[in-house]
Amino acid sequence: MDRIADLQTPALLLDQARLERNLKRMAARAAALGVALRPHMKTAKSVDVARRATAGQAGGITVSTLKEAEYFAAAGFADITYAIGITADKLARAAALQQRHGATIGLVLDSLQAARAVAAQADALQTAFAVHVEIDSGQHRAGIAPDDADLAEIGRTLHDGSGTRLAGVLTHAGHSYNCRSVAAIAAVAEAERAAAVQAAEALRAAGLPCPVVSVGSTPTALHAHSLAGATEMRPGVYMFGDRFQAAIGSCDTPDLALSVLASVVGVWPRDGRALIDAGALALSQDRSMEAIDVDAGYGAVFDADGVRPLGDLRLANVNQEHGFLIGDVGDLAPGDRVRVFPNHACMTAAMYDAYNVLDADGAIAARWTRVGGW
Repeated sequence: MDRIADLQTPALLLDQARLERNLKRMAARAAALGVALRPHMKTAKSVDVARRATAGQAGGITVSTLKEAEYFAAAGFADITYAIGITADKLARAAALQQRHGATIGLVLDSLQAARAVAAQADALQTAFAVHVEIDSGQHRAGIAPDDADLAEIGRTLHDGSGTRLAGVLTHAGHSYNCRSVAAIAAVAEAERAAAVQAAEALRAAGLPCPVVSVGSTPTALHAHSLAGATEMRPGVYMFGDRFQAAIGSCDTPDLALSVLASVVGVWPRDGRALIDAGALALSQDRSMEAIDVDAGYGAVFDADGVRPLGDLRLANVNQEHGFLIGDVGDLAPGDRVRVFPNHACMTAAMYDAYNVLDADGAIAARWTRVGGW
């Protein structure tokens, strides 16, 4: 059995026991709320993780790139929502994916102009697409307001198109990440639910079908009091957790399943600093913790086993391939290993092609590949 000590650094580690606990926790939440769980794979981007995340579920997943959709469809996932606003130039690729693998790729759009373009292009491609109307439930990143006068016309354009089917409505309360309390997250969750349900009811009142009412985000999924009227939820980062999610109450530090193993390459005790071989490309430059007024550097530094924080050491800065530790370096020496738990799991994992999966004894039990690109 391989050991962590044998890995070349930096290396991406995934604690399987923590992952499994996180997956079971969210599955139980979906069951308690009475909705299907359509996990968002944009963080994990791994077939091995997806199979575990969908165990006991309906089998649908969410993706953020067509490359992900192709990767998962090739692995047998047949119900995939591509949750980024579609443009007509990507439809031929999506159509080829459906035809090659027999999968249904659910599309998303939020304007009458886009609906007309997609309907026309789908007709020309002689294919059929299930299309969701994206609703703005408060983040103001994308989506149409649930009371927008164009909503029914968008729905009718999709419903009447020979190559499109109105699948339903979809929203994402990403602004839940800005909340500072569980009560505030719960309020955002209710606004998210209410906006999606309002839009669905408006479409039905116009004589249109709306079978899917989809909501999502890890914080709102965990803290919603009710998802009445919704049919599914699409959280993603819950699988791994990260320091930002722990800070806003979506998980605890012992739930963090993802970390980066790094090697100490230099130590200057008098200056209170050390250098590791994990920098911006290994850890990302995400300072999302600053959004909650915490100066947490670029990740939490632990011993090689990921059990003991290394005193007051902070990962204060990163260059492309180097990370700068500031504080009491203790007895650290070049060649020692440390574990860094990232602020943002999605951005950290993005630069790696595989996870080194740890078993209950901390040994490497498997290597799970992941997909990248667009």
